Amino acid sequence: MDSARFLFVSADAALITDLAWQVHREGHDVKYYIEAEGDREIGNGFVPKTDDWRAEVDWADVIIFDDIWVGSDIGTGELAEELREEGKAVVGGTPNTDHLEEDRGYAMEVLEEHGVNTVEHHIFDSFDAGIQHVQENPAPYVIKPLGEVQNVKRLLYVGNEDDGSDVVDVLKAYKKAWGHRMKGFQLQRKVEGVEVAICGFFNGTEFIDQVNFNFEHKKLFPGNIGPSTGEMGTSMFWAGQNKLFKETFGKIEDWLANEGYVGSIDINCIVNENGIYPLEFTPRFGYPTIALQEESIESSTGEFFYDLAHGNEPEVEVHNGYQIAVRVVLPPFPFDDEQTYDENSRNAAVVFETERCDGSHASGASVTSSGGAPDGIHIEDAKKVDGQWRVAGDSGMPIVVTGKGETMQAAREQAYGRIDEIVMPNMYYRDDIGERWINGDGDRLQAWGYLGPGGE
Repeated sequence: MDSARFLFVSADAALITDLAWQVHREGHDVKYYIEAEGDREIGNGFVPKTDDWRAEVDWADVIIFDDIWVGSDIGTGELAEELREEGKAVVGGTPNTDHLEEDRGYAMEVLEEHGVNTVEHHIFDSFDAGIQHVQENPAPYVIKPLGEVQNVKRLLYVGNEDDGSDVVDVLKAYKKAWGHRMKGFQLQRKVEGVEVAICGFFNGTEFIDQVNFNFEHKKLFPGNIGPSTGEMGTSMFWAGQNKLFKETFGKIEDWLANEGYVGSIDINCIVNENGIYPLEFTPRFGYPTIALQEESIESSTGEFFYDLAHGNEPEVEVHNGYQIAVRVVLPPFPFDDEQTYDENSRNAAVVFETERCDGSHASGASVTSSGGAPDGIHIEDAKKVDGQWRVAGDSGMPIVVTGKGETMQAAREQAYGRIDEIVMPNMYYRDDIGERWINGDGDRLQAWGYLGPGGE
């Protein structure tokens, strides 16, 4: 396709920098706006910027939003809906699809109304009422905060005790420490099985044929221990509209069409031999999932999103195999500590040792010609100053490293080989991304009939 004009609008934390950079490198005209003042340096040197996205609306052929909020009280779904009514091509949600993420109770209602199985769940605006419910109905539960604090990832708690006693203790602690901000929460009955996220791309009318299945790794440390983060890494593969898709998104496709939703939408589920149980929606790009999806889309990314925004059926080619992404972070991630960040991470250099002393390349790394970026390296909170990659923003999430292969193990070897060629003092990352699939998740999904013959 000919060059098009893309306007990227980033809400809270410059989450679509890498996507904007990818589209820019493909030869399209790009302008990138970042709302959060502390993040506005992110992407400098990589992507052309604008200080006023509204002034660029008429210029843009496609407008892409990254989160459900711009500013403190304006939903991007509302903005996207208004722009579509003005005839603009927009990748973004609607007020109701924003509500899917903001209000987990509403999300469950939508699923139930369309015949989708859900986990037993209850919404509370009182800690005492939640505690009483667990004591009267002893079982392991998952605590999911609602509203303003749901993005404080460490507040999500997965119970382990059969009598729910640990959940009671945590709710009592939250009442003391977070009662002034945590105005509501959902208790979900814990279900054992394989956690899998089903991600589809919707063009306002229907899903594209290719569906993305990904496996999140949210805890900070290997072995899935430590504090919860937004995400430390993702493993995934692409497939057709199989049983996992048909039993979830297949049942709400008409609802999304009535909404006019455009973009990526993800539903995280627990799957076992008895069924598929959706847990929550992500009606926007996932992070760092979008970087991994970019890596595995082997056709034009810009053309894909242009077609999606214009209601066309994109002719997208994806990698036929497995992929992983590893988030490489710096102190104090996932916490906020300005002094620690200033002393250890701010403006730190990101160096790639992609060529050995003897002139040979390491197994995982090679320098591409596209802007001097090493293969499989994607930016998050990074900037370029006089040709040098540096850490930007104040969150300590500079880069994502990806790998692909015919097997999950091959994808792991490529990704971690690339990480071995990165020099960044104080960096840390999980070294077990993709192992859950190798150690049994894939076999269980196959045995339960969700993959392969009968599950396609």
